[in-house]
Amino acid sequence: MENLWEYLQNLTDAQSILSSGGFYLLLIVVYAETGLFFGFFLPGDYLLFLAGLLSAAGIIHVPIYTLVLSLIGAGILGNYTGYWFGYRTGPVLFSKNDSFFFKKRYIAVAEEFYAKYGGMALILGRFFPIVRTFAPIFAGVVKVDIKKFTVYNIIGSVAWVTTLTLAGYFLGKRFPELKDYLQYIVLGLIIITTIPLIIAFVKRQYAKSKDE
Repeated sequence: MENLWEYLQNLTDAQSILSSGGFYLLLIVVYAETGLFFGFFLPGDYLLFLAGLLSAAGIIHVPIYTLVLSLIGAGILGNYTGYWFGYRTGPVLFSKNDSFFFKKRYIAVAEEFYAKYGGMALILGRFFPIVRTFAPIFAGVVKVDIKKFTVYNIIGSVAWVTTLTLAGYFLGKRFPELKDYLQYIVLGLIIITTIPLIIAFVKRQYAKSKDE
C-alpha cells in the first residue's frame, strides 16, 4: 500500500509533470491513449482533470481555451490514428498474439461495447479506460463510414475533454487548496472509471458460466 501511495504521489506531483514535458506531454498522452493500441494504460482521465486544476492554479502557463482546444485536437487525431490502424490491419488484429502492450480481450471489450451502443460507443467510450483506446480501432476494423466516424469522433473528444478539464479548472478556481490533495482526487477518479469495467467483466464471466 505504501508503494501504491508513493506511485500516486509521483503521478500527481505538478513539478515532475511539468519537468517531464508539461503541456506538450499532456497532448502526447491524450493522443496516444485515444488511438495507439499500446496507450491503453495511460492515465488520460485524471491528467485532463489535473491539467484544468493546474491551469487554474497558474502552474501550467497556458490559457484555458488554448489548453482545451489543443487537448480536443489531440483526442480527435488520436481517434483518427486508431481508426486508420484498425482499417489497415482489419480482422488480422483478432489473430494477433497477446503481448504486454496488446491483449485480444481488449478488442473483445471494445467490440461488446460497440455492439451495445453502436456509434455512441465512440462518444461514451471516451470516459472508460481501455474502451477509449480500442473503440476507434474496432471502428476501423469493421470499416465504419468515415463521415459518421468523424461526427462521433469530434463530439466524443469535445465532451470528454471539456467535461474533465473544465471540471478541474472551475473546481481549482473555486477551491485553490485542491491542488494539495491531488493524490486523493486521482485515486477517486481511478476508482470511478474502473468500476464500470469491473462490472462489465463480472457480467461477462457470469454469462459465460451460464452458457457452459
